[in-house]
Amino acid sequence: MTLSSNEIEKILPHRPPFLLIDKVTECVPGKFADAVKCVTVNEPHFQGHFPEYHVMPGVLILEALAQTGAIALLTEPENEGKLAFFGGVKNARFKRQVVPGDVLTLHCELTKRRGPIGFGIAEARVDGELAVSAEISFAISSPEH
Repeated sequence: MTLSSNEIEKILPHRPPFLLIDKVTECVPGKFADAVKCVTVNEPHFQGHFPEYHVMPGVLILEALAQTGAIALLTEPENEGKLAFFGGVKNARFKRQVVPGDVLTLHCELTKRRGPIGFGIAEARVDGELAVSAEISFAISSPEH
């Protein structure tokens, strides 16, 4: 399954400038998702990080990976209309700077589930080169909670 930015907005509650994935290139609900983020200089975080040397903040790359994982969770029929909250990060490694003009390819594979809690392995790459890797966790909840 592939998803356009309009279709992503039907699944995730995030909106620009905090929606950090531009399209989903592949998704197997409950298993994994692959997405793309096109990094552009006109994004608001580059005004302050850093004005003289633009580098995408690592926490935003982790958020893009979490949004990718949320797509894998929230495309399952039983999770339709629910929210996926970022639960935690372990073993995050930053291997390469991400700068305007880069295209981040994002991959999150769900590895374990315990009730409403999910775990995944995530990687962000630029031109095939590893930029960030991490283990991430999610908590699924209904919007009213």
